[in-house]
Amino acid sequence: MKPEARLIVRAPNWLGDAVMALPALAAVRRAYPSSTIVVAARAGVAPLFRERTAAAPNDVVTVDERGEAGQLRALDADAVLLLPNSFRSAWLTRLAGIRERWGFRTSGRAWLLTRGVPRPQGSGRPLHQVQYYRELVRGLGIEPGDDAVPLVTPVSTTLEKADALLRRSGISQGERITGFAPGAAYGTAKRWPPDRVARVIEALARSGTTSVLVGAAGDRDTGRAIESALSPGARVVNLIGRTSLGELIGVVARCAAFVSNDSGAMHVAGALRVPVTAIFGPTDERVTAPAAAGPADVIVRDVFCRPCLLRECPIDHRCMKRIDVDTVLKSVSAHLG
Repeated sequence: MKPEARLIVRAPNWLGDAVMALPALAAVRRAYPSSTIVVAARAGVAPLFRERTAAAPNDVVTVDERGEAGQLRALDADAVLLLPNSFRSAWLTRLAGIRERWGFRTSGRAWLLTRGVPRPQGSGRPLHQVQYYRELVRGLGIEPGDDAVPLVTPVSTTLEKADALLRRSGISQGERITGFAPGAAYGTAKRWPPDRVARVIEALARSGTTSVLVGAAGDRDTGRAIESALSPGARVVNLIGRTSLGELIGVVARCAAFVSNDSGAMHVAGALRVPVTAIFGPTDERVTAPAAAGPADVIVRDVFCRPCLLRECPIDHRCMKRIDVDTVLKSVSAHLG
């Protein structure tokens, strides 16, 4: 690709994957310092790339499902790097008339790519998703470098909006808060029981720490279940379904510690250097544990059926139910110092 070329990076569609792709995107930025790099992303992840990261695209464009081919065509790019593995993502870039199309040879789409990279086979151990994206750019002849940890620094407007939201919610400036992401878009099997989240929140309240719940609109039932399980007088601020992604990033950045299931918010916290307590059940922590610059505890219980990767547990949810309140509280307390 010529130094002055225009390159589109089609971002992953899930927030956690988008965070874990940042080190690979930083390598692309270093490899093409004179090129115009445009990140094309769905609305649910696009704001992430407007914060300060080593990826530093020249522009971020939001694409939607129906009009994506036309939106990509309008960018008049010389090449596109596909981070999603789907056949559809490659087909749309061909419809858009983009001459060079790069990505992993997956999902029967090899014939649509001008530069296809074989998926890494690994050495018997699952490959972490951060490394997976790094292997993609390595396969394209780009040296991924040593920075294998996603890093995000919020811009000032992100923090200002988050501070305003926290003030409206009754949290004063300088108040120590712990964030909780108790939901998970993947399915209920990834969710630690709400009554146990409530017990941790109560213990933190007794030590003078305010807890804040964050998540998508689909997590509202989980938030209400946590509130219902709280003892009278235990304080929690429920922001589930009330934040944009930018506000979520700002709120998490203000947290002294963060507790999460395997979710996009967990990866955001890790990239913001917020100490993380990550609770894993059916998913594989070897693949999606927070690649965090700050402290991160990954809590699992070894049971015969995990990692099953199922959205709903067909038996008794033992992988999550065997994680006790004291273990999680000990991790959070240590992070709070």
